[in-house]
Amino acid sequence: MFFERTEIPGVYIVELEKREDERGFFARGWCQREFQQMGLPEHIAQINISYNRYKHTLRGFHYQVAPYQEDKLLRCTRGAIYDVLLDLRPDSPTYKQHITIELTARNYRSLLVPKGCANAFLTLEDETEVTYLVSEFYTPEAERGVRWNDPTFGITWPVSEPAVISDKDRSWPDFAA
Repeated sequence: MFFERTEIPGVYIVELEKREDERGFFARGWCQREFQQMGLPEHIAQINISYNRYKHTLRGFHYQVAPYQEDKLLRCTRGAIYDVLLDLRPDSPTYKQHITIELTARNYRSLLVPKGCANAFLTLEDETEVTYLVSEFYTPEAERGVRWNDPTFGITWPVSEPAVISDKDRSWPDFAA
């Protein structure tokens, strides 16, 4: 596995180290030892799958607060997403900044979302599926969110309005530090 640092501390793009031959390729999508050697989160409590029927479905921004904060490793296993990671760690030098990345079933990239960061994505194709390796169990009372179009963050999305979004995700209040 190859770990590419981003401009936000603790956030990595993870590329597969493919071993290719005439059959195709073989690669590890997760390796506790490699994450440990990089000083990255290595505990997995659950694996979640997000299936999305329609192009331009928006999910997020979601995160959990202490003591249930979670690290996530996301990979698009079918279709494509425009993923946005938002740094909500007040002590971070990149607090309230974001990065965007396209994750697709074809590019095999993963995104490591550390504790204290929120994540959202917009599907770019119908029938898109995303798999998350998550370090903590989902705890409903610890869930928080940020509205996808909160003016505090100035995020530019590929579309002006999502085609599908939950009432919960559409209704998060304006961000308050």
